[in-house]
Amino acid sequence: MSIQRTSFYVMLAVVTIAFIWLLIPYYAAVFWAVILATIFFPVHMRLAQLLGGRRSIAALLTVLLCICLVIVPALIIFVSLIQEGTSLYQRISSNEIDLNDYLVRIQNALPGFVDNWLNSLKLGGFAELRANISSGAVQASRSVAGSLLSFGQNTLHFFISFGIMLYLLFFLFRDGADLGRSIRHAIPLNDDYTRQFRDKFSAVVRATVKGNIIIAVIQGTIGGVAFWALGVEAALLWGVTMAFMSMLPAIGAALVWVPAAIWLVLTGAWLKASILVLVGVFVIGLIDNLLRPPLVGQGTRLPDYVVLISTVGGISLFGINGFVIGPLIAALFIASWSIFADQQDAQKPAAGDSK
Repeated sequence: MSIQRTSFYVMLAVVTIAFIWLLIPYYAAVFWAVILATIFFPVHMRLAQLLGGRRSIAALLTVLLCICLVIVPALIIFVSLIQEGTSLYQRISSNEIDLNDYLVRIQNALPGFVDNWLNSLKLGGFAELRANISSGAVQASRSVAGSLLSFGQNTLHFFISFGIMLYLLFFLFRDGADLGRSIRHAIPLNDDYTRQFRDKFSAVVRATVKGNIIIAVIQGTIGGVAFWALGVEAALLWGVTMAFMSMLPAIGAALVWVPAAIWLVLTGAWLKASILVLVGVFVIGLIDNLLRPPLVGQGTRLPDYVVLISTVGGISLFGINGFVIGPLIAALFIASWSIFADQQDAQKPAAGDSK
């Protein structure tokens, strides 16, 4: 009997690994279908009640709602980003945007001791540093434009992933409650542990995605509008970059607007730099400080440093999907060890009583 049980467990593990291996090429589609289903499932349940329990119609309407509220705006922004990134690279390559001229103006604005300091560090002085910065900027813009263009050109993979996501999303809405009960029944954990993990997963997904997206959209919009009003090149590109960087707690958006303000100072645009600093500190920074704790921190119950480290690590390993996967893994890690610690504490009195 033990041999049969062991053989079954081995077969179960092999089949599970094989199934996961099949999903890897389109894991992002499956992942975002689960994320959207988790976020919009309360809306689906409300629609199902209003429609008298017609779950299929409610699921279809919820999918259409996801398309209108999330997918279409994201596609519009992404297409605009491709166009602006490609245009920026072409303007730099054709010298329409003369980076060398900007760097010369920066060199003239800097005091003389800076060049001596660079020479003392064996960096070759500002002239050599200027050449390296100029070539690096061209390479970076070429890399960004090439990445965006290649991603945009891979339409077959994109539409297949998009179709898989929508197809799976419909069935997750329609059969999600039954599927959740089946998974909870199959997991070899007691009901209390399963409930804690389920609640933690839902809380982290809703808080991280909704909180980060709301903060990112607001900060990116304000930053992009500020850049456009101040005449900064590729305002949409920098606004989207700020939106992505704002997913990092405390320091995210500042990684974009602070270098831009320094650039404006060094090029002599003191008034524009002052306006950008005021907007960055008192508008963008205030939004982060006011909205992140209630939207993200309270929902995940994770310290800011854990959110920061897990977000950076998740993005480095999983790309843009990592801003959800990273905090989710961290939250489940903390939840697992909290359950283990509670279990150990519960066993200590019993051990003391036995003595």
